[in-house]
Amino acid sequence: MRKFNLKFLTLAVLLAVFSSTAAMGQQTEKQKSKKPFENIDWLKELISRIELHGYAQAGYSYDNATDKTNSSFNLKRTLFWAKARITDRWYFLFMHDFNSVVQEFYTDFRITNNKALTVRLGQFKNSFSLENPMSPTQLELIDVCSQSVTNLSGCYDPLYGLNYGRDIGLMIYGDLFKDKLHYELALMNGQGINKKDGNGDKDVILKLEYKPIEHLRIVASGQKGRGHAVGTAAWNPDIKEGDNYRRDRISAGAEWKNDKLSVRAEYLAGKDGDVTSRGAYMTACVPVIKKLDAIASVDYFDRNTKMEYDQTNATIGMQYWFYKKCRVQLQYTRCWRQFDKDYDWLQAQVQVAF
Repeated sequence: MRKFNLKFLTLAVLLAVFSSTAAMGQQTEKQKSKKPFENIDWLKELISRIELHGYAQAGYSYDNATDKTNSSFNLKRTLFWAKARITDRWYFLFMHDFNSVVQEFYTDFRITNNKALTVRLGQFKNSFSLENPMSPTQLELIDVCSQSVTNLSGCYDPLYGLNYGRDIGLMIYGDLFKDKLHYELALMNGQGINKKDGNGDKDVILKLEYKPIEHLRIVASGQKGRGHAVGTAAWNPDIKEGDNYRRDRISAGAEWKNDKLSVRAEYLAGKDGDVTSRGAYMTACVPVIKKLDAIASVDYFDRNTKMEYDQTNATIGMQYWFYKKCRVQLQYTRCWRQFDKDYDWLQAQVQVAF
């Protein structure tokens, strides 16, 4: 009986304390505000530190590249990413493509008070070329990057695999001279995403971007590395799956962009083993009327300068921005191939982004 009375008394005291505390809290809240959570600073701080973004690209494609015509609806990308500001200098990003794999996860830490020096560690887009670091939501072509950028930056190459232009490593970057010069210097695995280095050698990538005047940027980049082949390529028969091989790249290009005109052009070259490849492209976008753009592009790539393996693509098309980052695109491409028959390619795409 004593134990029961003691438990009952303890419970009664606790209830009385909690009741009085709750009553005081309610009176205080009524005095401050009638809105719940308004004075919970940690919740507002948490919300202010997290950004959520995403986009999807889906459409239709038709071509006669083979003896049998190909036509299909497709869902190319469904990406979602979250960016968290841990402190004013420390950030973290995670990106997943629900149509494929986890594509990015990295952390940035800004060392200097200004934007002169930031360190990035994790998996992210490599710095090579003008186009590769750009988002597909910004690029004008439905097929996204040019042939040379696709092959040489690691978006897709039979020897390197499908890696969406990304790799794992460490990078330092920043802006100097009143933001006129941007630099990126990275030490990467050179093996692509979501996998360990195949040979233990690291790739070094350097990119310099100079803005002499408003609307114009001049970009040069280079890569020195050693690849570990995950497949074979008909235009590079000496490299077998599992071989380690020389994998070097260089590029130089420029972009002019304002409200009336956007033009981007670049020259690229690569060395895979003993095989040299090179290419160039130019893409232009001109607003016709409000929210409607005309697009034209010429793209050339020679996979092996000692063999007949070059291809030239010429594209014309239109895009209509129906809401902020959302657009409808229609494009026709004529493809001339030295190693196979020429063909026509018709594409349509809808992009929804937030």
